[in-house]
Amino acid sequence: MAYQSIDGIQYEKELLDLARKHTTGRGEGKISKDEVTDLFKSASDGQGVTETEKRTLDYIRKNFEFTDAAAKDFDEAFAKI
Repeated sequence: MAYQSIDGIQYEKELLDLARKHTTGRGEGKISKDEVTDLFKSASDGQGVTETEKRTLDYIRKNFEFTDAAAKDFDEAFAKI
């Protein structure tokens, strides 16, 4: 697993890259409902969601834009981990 350090805190690089991919290029620059599903699928690729993955998801939620529906889905999924 690769990590990326931001302000001295370790985050999972794969999740950050996925969020960046979903917010650049075509589209409105916001994470959609389907993309939220992709993020949580990637985070739970092992034996559950690690603390680093959880911290990374929290960082993504606070630092990336979401559609209203995606934000609701994200918050509900995050509350379950």
